[in-house]
Amino acid sequence: MSQETEKSEVTAAILIIGDEILSGRTKDKNIGAIADVLTEIGIDLREVRIVPDVMDEIVAAVNALRARYTYLFTSGGIGPTHDDITADSVAKAFGVGIDVDERARAMLLERHRPEDLNEARLRMARIPFGADLIANPISKAPGFRIGNVHVMAGVPQIMNAMLDEIRPTLTSNAPVISETIEAGAIPEGNFAGALGTLAAAHAGVSIGSYPSMTAEGFRNRIVVRGREAEAVAAARAAIEAMLEPLRS
Repeated sequence: MSQETEKSEVTAAILIIGDEILSGRTKDKNIGAIADVLTEIGIDLREVRIVPDVMDEIVAAVNALRARYTYLFTSGGIGPTHDDITADSVAKAFGVGIDVDERARAMLLERHRPEDLNEARLRMARIPFGADLIANPISKAPGFRIGNVHVMAGVPQIMNAMLDEIRPTLTSNAPVISETIEAGAIPEGNFAGALGTLAAAHAGVSIGSYPSMTAEGFRNRIVVRGREAEAVAAARAAIEAMLEPLRS
């Protein structure tokens, strides 16, 4: 169980787009990669959604999430095939037009000969009006940002490269400090009440209890997160003192 007590100023959501993710055919790797970067730079990830390649569902999710959070990061659906409809969906969500962007065409020409820019490949150059491009150093087909929405590829290697491109442009909170207390094989039920009391007393941090099964058997970890080192240290000390009589 965990109790979140921090008040965040810079927040984010992730929207993963694709039937192949929902069917299980493709195993998503992008959620964890984006979450790692956001945690590292101090942006609080608050929600993740996965939607199919259906325009109305993409539009609804984009509009809901971009209104609720500082940033929305999308992944998937910007390739050359008929079911790659993310760019059109985002344009519809913002109420703007979409067409082949000459900047994006120029990027594609860094990889393809002019005669090879067929209709399918040019789909990857269709960008909503008013959007900025996100460079793609790997395959050149760009992502884009419009408002607070960053639209990236679904292929993990390319998504990571795009994320590296936009990372310097992001505003963040102070980075989160995380401390882990090993509770060993002590069952959660033995300290749940006391931990709840401690969480209420240390409202400047978040405290979570995370049990797991390992090769050595049941293990439990208590994690304290916060942005002020003194507050994190004080909570950790209180938890260690609470666990000490239970360890014997």
